[in-house]
Amino acid sequence: MFIKFRRVKKLKFLQLVLMCCVMSVLMVYWEHVDDHVVSHVKSYSYRYLVNSYDFINKSLSISPQQAARFGSYPYLLNNEDICKDNDVLLLLFVKTSPGNFRRRQDIRSTWGNESYISHKLGVVIKVVFAMGVYSDVNSDSLRRKELHKELHKEHMNHGDLVQQNFHDTFHNLTVKLLLQFRWTHDNCAHAHFLMSADDDVFIHMPNLVRYLQDLRSQNVRNLWVGHVHRGAPPVRRRDSKYYMPFDMYQWSSYPDYTAGAGYVVSGDVAAKIYQATLSLNASIYIDDVFMGICAIVAGVSPQGHVYFSGEGKTLYHPCIYEKMITSHGHEEDIRNLWKVATAPQVEAISSGLFGKLYCTAVKMKLLCKPYFTNTYPCMAAFI
Repeated sequence: MFIKFRRVKKLKFLQLVLMCCVMSVLMVYWEHVDDHVVSHVKSYSYRYLVNSYDFINKSLSISPQQAARFGSYPYLLNNEDICKDNDVLLLLFVKTSPGNFRRRQDIRSTWGNESYISHKLGVVIKVVFAMGVYSDVNSDSLRRKELHKELHKEHMNHGDLVQQNFHDTFHNLTVKLLLQFRWTHDNCAHAHFLMSADDDVFIHMPNLVRYLQDLRSQNVRNLWVGHVHRGAPPVRRRDSKYYMPFDMYQWSSYPDYTAGAGYVVSGDVAAKIYQATLSLNASIYIDDVFMGICAIVAGVSPQGHVYFSGEGKTLYHPCIYEKMITSHGHEEDIRNLWKVATAPQVEAISSGLFGKLYCTAVKMKLLCKPYFTNTYPCMAAFI
């Protein structure tokens, strides 16, 4: 009896020590933890109201004349015939900057190679690079002229650049969103699907084509798919890149939206989003969020797909390549990743019962982490 009593006292003592340690850590980091946890709990509890009612849209509604001014920049480079006389499965807008010549060439040589897609995959996909003008205020006029000449030469060689006369900056990403939906409406409205992607995104084109062909065979409508952010709170810290002033957006939660790194909409949704942009204040410079606001007007909700990544880069392994669709953060390794991700050995490694079990185990080890990686979720290991 006495021994048991001593064990109980010892256990309580250890619990007390552990609790003191936890409290000490919380006291040190409480300000950060409190701000992070409270803002997310508050935001997620507000999410239903934001997604279910139209008070946000009403507050941002403006006249068509006012809305037109947000995207009324003249074209400097354009090719209106990119989609002409083609049954386009996918119009793929790549958001790029004028100086990113190497990234564009890497894309044309790998996942954006239209000739490869046509001959090997048997579909028509049109890749368009959307950009503004060089925005470095410290550069001299000679540098800007040289850059424009290089861009003009690139466009003459490839015919796939669409450039408007706005400064190509982070705070003008929403202008690029307006550009892609308005250009699609004017020049490629018959495309079955529209995709928006950053120029540092890797797209596994064979997997994407199989996915889209399956959707087209089902005549899917109201599709908006990607890596979904639900109940995200606006960032109110002035030192953040994603700072959102209260007078620009006053609510505690953003509407649900997909990560701007890469998402797909069906043709009917592209038309609805275009119509929504004609009556909304596009001064909100976070394009992902503005897309979510447009989607509420259009009556469309985002759908999550486990193999569309968020802002993170996927882990490299053949078992991942077998199902991956997008991966973000590839500035230097697109060519090598394309080579290994589309190699014939990738399909062979997961074939048969043993292969499936092996890849499931590998993906569980790679994806089921106790911390947030913002790439593929643990659920992807079982799909």
